[in-house]
Amino acid sequence: MDKLNTLKHSELSDLFNKDEERVNWHDDTLWWIRAKRDKAAHGISEWELLRETASQIKNNVLSNLYNYLIEFESKAQANGIKVHWAANAEEHNKIVLSLLQSKGINQMVKSKSMLTEECHLNQYLEDNGIDVIDSDLGERIVQLAKEPPSHIVLPCIHKKKEEIGQIFHENLGTEAGVSDPQILTETARIHLRETFLTRKSALTGVNFAIAETGEFVVCTNEGNADMGAHLADIHIACMGIEKIIPKKKHLSVFLRLLTRSATGQPITTYSSHFKKPRKGQEMHIVLVDNGRSIQLGREDFRNSLKCIRCGACMNTCPVYRRSGGHSYHNAIAGPIGAILAPNLDMKEYADLPFASTLCGSCTNVCPVKIDIHDQLYKWRQVIVKEGNTTVAKTIAMKVMDFTLSSPTRFKLAGKIGRWTLKHAPFTVNNQFNLWFKNREMPEAPKESFSEWYKRNNTEK
Repeated sequence: MDKLNTLKHSELSDLFNKDEERVNWHDDTLWWIRAKRDKAAHGISEWELLRETASQIKNNVLSNLYNYLIEFESKAQANGIKVHWAANAEEHNKIVLSLLQSKGINQMVKSKSMLTEECHLNQYLEDNGIDVIDSDLGERIVQLAKEPPSHIVLPCIHKKKEEIGQIFHENLGTEAGVSDPQILTETARIHLRETFLTRKSALTGVNFAIAETGEFVVCTNEGNADMGAHLADIHIACMGIEKIIPKKKHLSVFLRLLTRSATGQPITTYSSHFKKPRKGQEMHIVLVDNGRSIQLGREDFRNSLKCIRCGACMNTCPVYRRSGGHSYHNAIAGPIGAILAPNLDMKEYADLPFASTLCGSCTNVCPVKIDIHDQLYKWRQVIVKEGNTTVAKTIAMKVMDFTLSSPTRFKLAGKIGRWTLKHAPFTVNNQFNLWFKNREMPEAPKESFSEWYKRNNTEK
């Protein structure tokens, strides 16, 4: 695992691609979900109006984030919710631990929260004697496998049912060789039901927090967030500060977009509103920055904070579908992860913005109109300028800059390239050319476009 942590996207992609069958069904499954998204989107005439409205609401939020956060804090406290602020992942983790320790609690049930994955909360709590069980089925599967999620909506999309059966056999006592989804699901239900009934603390994520009312909304298909929160003595909700929306009436816009974009459903099975703790219960919410203020100050990248974590960009991305989520070595994978991660650590994640064809499909499906592929391109420029690329890539970029900045050098390079492909193809068709690993170099054209145009342009 330590060795894997040092590998970059291209190397981790190679590992994923060793299993061609897995790559094929991973690709096909995600594209099937993308097709469901298209059908759901085209099923309502006002889809583009919803996208534009959501984007403009988020523009307003990002321009007035301080005021909305203060309003939310005031209203939440008036509702009886205790509000905590965390500047970074370390502070977030310490706050959660201190809340549990203050109650003498050493067991917690947790529903899906990509923020806590970002902060590596599970490992931190386990290192401090807290037993954590993820109650989302996909999250529980990867937790038992001792792996991080590979997708923000479909955490174990990279696992075959036979592998899940083996995980359940080793950890939950099912019979060896059982891979029937219904049997595995029923096993997980029995296992998690006991967890819900016995654990006194529950942690949830937050999909949307409403400044106007001080309440927050959690969207699930399994109802596990509700089970945990309603049965626990202390409910801790953790959210990035960008999850604020101004008014309750705005919520319908985002709920209509979220699940259609994520899984092609018209709405999540459960959209649960938490406004105040029940009698005898404590409710806490931790508002986390962890680099978001820095991203907000980056003019070219601030729009990435509009993200509602639907995963649509992952489902459509030809690179993600064929390289797998773990190849991004970051809590948030795919195109959106590739523009969020460099903000946290530009050097560590310098490879991710280059893991893209810049085809623009991610931008086209984004429900809040984040200019994802433009930001990937801009990150590349920043990363190269800051000197955070590899030596080989830096040299290649300088050579390209030298060549493309002069029409004379560009034409000369074209002639040399065409001659080389025709007379000495072995100089490029070899193991040192990464392009040649999976494809042949094209046949050399007889002339360049400019030469052809000059020869055929007879207009005076």
